[in-house]
Amino acid sequence: MLDPAAWLDVPQQVSTGALPGWDRVEEIVREAHSRFSAERGGRVADYIPVLAEADPDLFGLAVIEVGGGLHDAGDARHPFSIQSISKMFVYALAIREHGHERVRDIVGVNNTGLAFNSVVALELNDGHPMNPMVNAGAIATTALMPGSTTAEQWERVREGLSAFAGRSLSLDGVVYASEAATNERNRALGWLLRSYGRLSGDPDEVVDVYTRQCALSVTAHDLAVMGATLADGGVNPVTGERVVSAEVCRDTLAVVASTGLYERSGDWLFEIGLPAKSGVAGGIVAVAPGKGAVAGFSPPLDDAGNSVRSQMAIGYLSRALGLNLFASAPAQEHSGAVPRSPE
Repeated sequence: MLDPAAWLDVPQQVSTGALPGWDRVEEIVREAHSRFSAERGGRVADYIPVLAEADPDLFGLAVIEVGGGLHDAGDARHPFSIQSISKMFVYALAIREHGHERVRDIVGVNNTGLAFNSVVALELNDGHPMNPMVNAGAIATTALMPGSTTAEQWERVREGLSAFAGRSLSLDGVVYASEAATNERNRALGWLLRSYGRLSGDPDEVVDVYTRQCALSVTAHDLAVMGATLADGGVNPVTGERVVSAEVCRDTLAVVASTGLYERSGDWLFEIGLPAKSGVAGGIVAVAPGKGAVAGFSPPLDDAGNSVRSQMAIGYLSRALGLNLFASAPAQEHSGAVPRSPE
């Protein structure tokens, strides 16, 4: 394992660019929405019964700039349950509470290469959840939230995610009831974590808090604000409130980049080049540090559980807005500099 102590005494520097002007961003967001509105790939999730009732034609996009610029298109204000996207923000709150090293030791940062709800992945790694973006790791992360009772833990989660969104988020009771009635696998993961000494407290109570966090009601606009808070060093660009530190943002985005789209995370990073997290209700949020965040909502999913339209639209926006973290051009092409002759 790499030892970050070898370089943590060096002051953190950042390298970020800038988005085009407001009007151009607005135009590109609308172009992306129009281009992919007719896409019919994927199918709506049905393993949580209430999600099967979602309208497959819903499609919303939102871009929030770190300077506070807001861009919505289509069904960007339509509510849906946050589901697994909650994992990245609860992880950030856990690091804020317990620090980089403790959370890394308990939860891990490496991809499992297996499905998000895999029991096998936990067994293969001696009960270590490996990363916080799969269900086992997310349950272990939720258990780290402070509170002497389940109710207190849940309220800390809700308040924390609300601070990211810049408004008070509420529980979708119908979604919660549907998930709570069908979450046998998550309860099994909770007890398996407990058997390996990776979870303190009552596993059923921890899983209940986790189920509630997944049932929080959000919009694509909310997700973009939440992502933009991570893009802006932990300051919500709409409310101006500091939610987490810049170091917490860095840690969170690093893990999300490699694990946020489950077993498709490598494909996503290779093609799109942004840290992103998806949820089975059809949401995806992608973060461009120093620039802003993009969120999409469309219920039909691919076979890995990621929104088909949202992936396509965010890919378009990444390219058109210059968001890909790995994209560059020779300096002389964009600065007018004259290349030096070799000596």
